[in-house]
Amino acid sequence: MSLDSEDLKVTFFPPLYHQRRIWLLETLRRERITEIIDIGCGEGSLLATLCQPAPWLGPGSSQDDDHYLSSLFDNIGCSDEDTPNLHPKRIAGVDISSCDLNVATECTSPASANPLYMRWEPLEVELWKGSIDVINPALINVECVVATELIEHLTEDILIHVAPIVLGVYRPRLFLITTPSYTFNARWSPPGTRKPGGHPDPTGRTDRVFRHPDHKFEWTVEEFAQWCMTIAHQWGYVVDIGGVGTAQQKDPWGRDKILGGATQVASFKRMDDRVSTGKRERGSLAVHSATNTKGPHELVKRYYYEAHPRAGNPSDLREIGEAMVEKFEQWGETILRIEELWFADDVPILCGGSIEVMINAAERHQRLDLQRIPGRRRGDWKIELVGGVQRRLMDWSPVQLKSEAEIVTMEDDEPEYGMERSSFDSGVHIGNHDDNTWCSEDTNWSQVGGWADEAHLDWGRQ
Repeated sequence: MSLDSEDLKVTFFPPLYHQRRIWLLETLRRERITEIIDIGCGEGSLLATLCQPAPWLGPGSSQDDDHYLSSLFDNIGCSDEDTPNLHPKRIAGVDISSCDLNVATECTSPASANPLYMRWEPLEVELWKGSIDVINPALINVECVVATELIEHLTEDILIHVAPIVLGVYRPRLFLITTPSYTFNARWSPPGTRKPGGHPDPTGRTDRVFRHPDHKFEWTVEEFAQWCMTIAHQWGYVVDIGGVGTAQQKDPWGRDKILGGATQVASFKRMDDRVSTGKRERGSLAVHSATNTKGPHELVKRYYYEAHPRAGNPSDLREIGEAMVEKFEQWGETILRIEELWFADDVPILCGGSIEVMINAAERHQRLDLQRIPGRRRGDWKIELVGGVQRRLMDWSPVQLKSEAEIVTMEDDEPEYGMERSSFDSGVHIGNHDDNTWCSEDTNWSQVGGWADEAHLDWGRQ
């Protein structure tokens, strides 16, 4: 079989860097993480995403003590508790590049926040300057550490400290990591051949060709799994290893299942049994003594995002119900989704930021009929105005959405757009921390700017 390079083009939809972000955010939501540390944060793209407020308070945040609320979601197949929004309380980034941290300082500043989005929960943001092989006491016992597209940029003398410091000293409940799959690189060329171009292993340890000139290594699926399982066992963690980024095209040689995803992902969960705890306690003593030769991390910036003054302090349920009725009549509607009403002017303020309070008010108001839809998130549930008259004419013209895939070549794994540079002692780490994807699980793909845009990327472009 003979195919030219055009026939072997690989496309991803959503773009590969978005798929990494999706995996990361879905994991954070599922684990209900409220404290995230991004090591190698670069220009702070992930941090800026995490700075975006959730649309409403998290479960149990409201000061309303009405036990009626606790029964609202009984026997419902899917609700926001199943796939919750993120409600971070503290986020922090660590990087060695002052230039990149300056950018991160700007994009995480409360002054850059969109005033249209109300914030119902406070948030603390920290930016630290320092090498990742130096222990930062402020990060010990954090809830989650994230390292996306980072480790492949580290020299061996730096890489050996990542697991001991992160898993042995910081001891997060969750450690999330992504890295390119060298196994997948074969997807860009026929069996037994090598795609022209690429970047030879700069260390000279192998004859492999990498996706990026700064990569110090790219691991096969087996090599990554071995590294993950070794450090998990050493530091008392259990690890779940997988991949994201399957090409839209079927491989002409049927290698898709064998090659797996373009990006390898791993989720480490801390085990808190006596044996595992003992491993970390004993090992951390040696780590402290082996990593005290460099200067400490410097706190570059700390921000405090304040919550709305009405957060957790809702008005009377009848007042909230009347406000919703007024919106129905003002808009000339008889049926609205909960999410549509929630973003209506003063309704969320009257609810104190609690969507549970809004649902409770709708349930109790005589002119409102709450229509809970099994298997659908709460934002899609509907409220009907009893006895209302539909006055607004709806335009149901279909909207044409672009759905072009991202065309990717072997060197396009870290695209020019959104690229962030963060120099470590090991050299220059060029980490793609992607774009500012909305933290909420309520985002539709078509609503995320740029997700459907075609990205034409060329070999060797920087």
